[in-house]
Amino acid sequence: MAPRRPRKKRRISDSSAMPVGAMDADALLSLPQEVLDEVLARLDLRDAVRTSALCRALRRRWETLPSIDICIPSVKQALWTVDCVLPRCSGRVRRFHVSLDELSARRLDEWLLVLSRRGGVEDLGLSPEPHEFFSLHSAVFSWRCLISIHLSACHIPPLPPDFEGFPVLKVLCLVDVNFQQNGEYQLEEIIETSPLLEQLILSEVHIGGDDFIEWEIRAPNLRHITICSNIDYGWNFAELPCLHSAVIDLWEYVGNRDFAKFLVGLVQVRELSLYMFYAPVNGIKILEMLPCTFDNLKSLKLFMHFCELPPILLVFCLLKSMQNLEKLKIKIYYGKVQKIELNGEFLNAQLADGMCANLQNLEMTGINWLPNEMSFMKLILSKARLLRTLCISHDDDCSVSHVDPLHELVTYGKASAQAQVLFKGAAGDY
Repeated sequence: MAPRRPRKKRRISDSSAMPVGAMDADALLSLPQEVLDEVLARLDLRDAVRTSALCRALRRRWETLPSIDICIPSVKQALWTVDCVLPRCSGRVRRFHVSLDELSARRLDEWLLVLSRRGGVEDLGLSPEPHEFFSLHSAVFSWRCLISIHLSACHIPPLPPDFEGFPVLKVLCLVDVNFQQNGEYQLEEIIETSPLLEQLILSEVHIGGDDFIEWEIRAPNLRHITICSNIDYGWNFAELPCLHSAVIDLWEYVGNRDFAKFLVGLVQVRELSLYMFYAPVNGIKILEMLPCTFDNLKSLKLFMHFCELPPILLVFCLLKSMQNLEKLKIKIYYGKVQKIELNGEFLNAQLADGMCANLQNLEMTGINWLPNEMSFMKLILSKARLLRTLCISHDDDCSVSHVDPLHELVTYGKASAQAQVLFKGAAGDY
């Protein structure tokens, strides 16, 4: 008898089985309209547009959203994307971050005017790639809903006569921007009329003209400030009661003004970074003592060297006013050729009562095992009673062997029984 042929299994249809995309679409469409709009608005712009492929009901739904975010880091996509999105989406743009090339920079004024008619944006970020300056349209000064501004390599126009400030602005970041003559007045007004400002970054800000008035940065809610400039534009700090951290690049101009007055406004800071390897010779007398104490300061980071007297005296000047300091980090810059040698007697004479009383961690990076560097580390080891670690790394190009000086530090007398000397090798290795 011939063998029986196996039966074919019949597929039982399941009306509940649906394609994954259809199931996702049904789940989205089951949401209340305002919730669905919020979900789509929180998606990346490209993903929001892609939801059009899920089902007919979602086709072009992104175009009717009350608000969207336009964030385009790619220069190649900026022009095409913004030109396609802005005319089709009638809602307000909450976030507008665009990297500009030469062609898109030419369209920027038109885009900003369209955004103004839509009610302005909350988060604005503009930067050119390659680094070619663009001009900012003054319409931006009417966007009273701005919470965050990030501008790089642009020309800032004068403030319009009807400028009323940015009442909800929390972040202002200006990097390599140009103000016209008397721009210090303009910058002061922008900051002062932003009462909620929490973060201020002024890096390589350029102001036209040669003579600058002294003016104050007034921001009662400011928590972080960064100032990096090779020119003194007259800025000072008013009282900043909420200040948590500050990064200040002093460059060379501090010797020509009242440096103590410059620092008084930072007295509430808890974390401070100072670039001071350009400390000028005429700053010696100015930097003997500060008229204030940094009682809240716990962490200090210094970019300096021990090759000349001014930066060394500046270190002691600061430490005298920072007696609650717990962490000190010193990054050596331009410190290969020692021009003056200071002995332990001189350094001991710079000490004041309570100096380094709470210091727990000292980190020295990029050292060259110079005598002044060694003397400073020995001084801290012998005086800091709460010190836990002295962490050391030498300069990448250091030609001096670390064996003997490191052994000298390890065996040196310590005020703290818990103090450990940790060697991390070359600075670039960690």
